[in-house]
Amino acid sequence: MNKDLELILRKEADAVLNIPLSSDYEKAVDLIIQQVHSLGGNLITSGMGKAGQIAMNIATTFSSTGTPAFFLHPSEAQHGDLGIVRKNDIMLLISNSGKTRELIELIELTLGLTPNMKFIVITSNPESELAQKADVCLLTGAPKEVCPLGLTPTTSTTVMTVIGDLLVVSTMKKINFDYKDYAKRHHGGYLGTKSREHCNE
Repeated sequence: MNKDLELILRKEADAVLNIPLSSDYEKAVDLIIQQVHSLGGNLITSGMGKAGQIAMNIATTFSSTGTPAFFLHPSEAQHGDLGIVRKNDIMLLISNSGKTRELIELIELTLGLTPNMKFIVITSNPESELAQKADVCLLTGAPKEVCPLGLTPTTSTTVMTVIGDLLVVSTMKKINFDYKDYAKRHHGGYLGTKSREHCNE
């Protein structure tokens, strides 16, 4: 049993270490800073299914570290929620296949409302329609799922989460987000206490 678990861990770790790194990460972070911190927009994340859950987590992590962000469900966007989008916002879309119909439609609908919207896409498929429509495309490296059926989003969602962390941490560093800034956003709990302790050092 332990050997099986070790193999799963090794495959997931290898997938993370094989995420393709390029100058596109700097471009993505610069776009986020330009739209959110310079122009006053928000970062909007979106995805369907498991990718959507990752997108939601990325949005909350960005918000807690100084970059206002929220999750927009691509289906709900077609029923009025698209109205929350503003001209200086930027979208981060996540789809392993790069073919998620709801996200492709979301791009089309968003451009009808805000023609100058910028899009960052996280996907495994650089030839996909979503990748082609992106201003910046961040690739996962197309890792094989550790699911024995090769179907359930497992390794792919691990990699998506790490890519989100790369964006969050890189943005924090560029905006010089410090303990004082962290404490302002975390009034309760252990993290809030620890951040205030650092402020008083």
